[in-house]
Amino acid sequence: MGRNSTPEEGTRPRVRHAGQLGWDDGLYEKGGTGTRAASGDPADDGGDSDTRHRRGKSANRAKKSRRRRVYRWTALTLAVLILGTAGAGYLYYQHLNSNIRSSERSSGDSGVKEAPPNSLGETPLNILLIGSDSRNSAANVKLGGSRDTVGDKPRADVQMLLHISADRKSASMVSIPRDTILHIPECKDSKTGEVFASSDNKPINESLQRGGPGCTLTTWEKLTGVYINHWMMIDFAGVVAMADSIGGVDVCVKTGVWDRPTRMVPGGSGLKLPAGTRPVKGEDALKWLRTRHAFGNDQNRARAQHMYMNSMLRTLKEQNVWSDAGRLMNLAETATKALRVSDEIGTVKKLFDLSMQLKNVPLNRITMTTIPTVEWSQDRDRLVPVEKSADTMWQMLRDDVAFDKNGKSGAKASASAKPTGPPASAPKTLGLSVVNGTGSGQAPVSGRARTVTETLQGKGFSQAAASQTTAPRKDTVVLYPQEDGEQGKSDALSVAKALGLPTTAVKADPQAGGLTVVIGADWRDGTAYKNPAAKAGDLPDGADDLNAADKDDCMDVYSVYRWDGES
Repeated sequence: MGRNSTPEEGTRPRVRHAGQLGWDDGLYEKGGTGTRAASGDPADDGGDSDTRHRRGKSANRAKKSRRRRVYRWTALTLAVLILGTAGAGYLYYQHLNSNIRSSERSSGDSGVKEAPPNSLGETPLNILLIGSDSRNSAANVKLGGSRDTVGDKPRADVQMLLHISADRKSASMVSIPRDTILHIPECKDSKTGEVFASSDNKPINESLQRGGPGCTLTTWEKLTGVYINHWMMIDFAGVVAMADSIGGVDVCVKTGVWDRPTRMVPGGSGLKLPAGTRPVKGEDALKWLRTRHAFGNDQNRARAQHMYMNSMLRTLKEQNVWSDAGRLMNLAETATKALRVSDEIGTVKKLFDLSMQLKNVPLNRITMTTIPTVEWSQDRDRLVPVEKSADTMWQMLRDDVAFDKNGKSGAKASASAKPTGPPASAPKTLGLSVVNGTGSGQAPVSGRARTVTETLQGKGFSQAAASQTTAPRKDTVVLYPQEDGEQGKSDALSVAKALGLPTTAVKADPQAGGLTVVIGADWRDGTAYKNPAAKAGDLPDGADDLNAADKDDCMDVYSVYRWDGES
């Protein structure tokens, strides 16, 4: 039977050749049929010069085809490798995620709300850093300390609040000594459901035992009036692992130091260093961070911790670790195993994004401080905050005022900026509620809302009314509904001006039902607000501030623990 002339009928299905697939590997002549000359074809005999010429061209095409086959298989191999690497990268990413331990951000109700965005849509970032004294693992027991606490709930012996400004151009840190007596609010342990009643006679380090790190965060919020976005916690073994991963951090003592037991004082970290500057890592880094007796007291221990952290920041920036993939992976592996974090940052990506928030802050814009304290009248071994000094620092954090004076303006621009936007409405047309919030951390002042309401009425705000509700907070604010936009802001600024409040007291609130003045604990008497807006770098005496750019910091050593480097 003859061959069917109708295409695709009675024949085997055609297979698309490489030229048709776009893989032109030189085997097919441009415009050709895509078939090779079969043996016995006239083109295959020894023939004439034309024939030899065609055979030469065919040989050249064959050489090119072999090269292109090599290129093609190389490309395919690379593609497989890339896909394999991507898969391995994904698996490694999942592995890092599986390292991370997290739990709830807060274990109680502080009443503190997140700060609204500024005019550029930016908000500050606040992170509570907690150092646990847990000895509930073999690694932590091996690293020393009081072994009679094995099995106990850990305490938060190190507590630091890191504040990164809304514009990400400065960072401020505040430490509270572990034995400081503060109000610890009611907290609930999310794992066990146990509820812990509030207390006014407990040191702040016990907050960790009363519902976990979420309770420590709630305690800080209640104390400061600052909304804290996240917490991060690390134990002894984690500190050693992180110190080893970084590779050593420079510290300095003015004389040799040996923090050892003495006839009068047992214990000690075991820190033993000659005078001068030298790097510490691993267990020596932990000893430095735990040393208290040789440095005199808890306040000076906090200073030593700040020195270490400043030096660590300098080291990381000098090593440019953010652009070194190998170092970054090593740090990521160590950090995800060493840290426990709040749920909102419980993935590698979120932790990495968080680190980027601090990456570009200049060293001379990073300031570390300790809250000023005095001995507690009921126990000389305990401390209480110097209230006025502490309130100044909390106000600076709430108003996002830098702790350093190295910014271009020397002060937060928004604190002195002239109001813009539409004119304020006439005072008599503004509905206005006044709330007594003076009960933050202390008894509220009776009749305070009525007093301020009468002051406003006397200044033309005839619709001002005292609220019967209370809303305790540290700072006095004028809130306006966020949906009221620029007009709401202008109206709120006119109220603030009438009371003598700074422009930073005016805040948009998506939950505000109308224009509202909340009288905070910073304005407990009088009819005109007298607490001036804080200025950049205007820290109170006793804050013991250290700047991260200062490489010359060196710790004093208490005489009993000085070491000559020989014995």
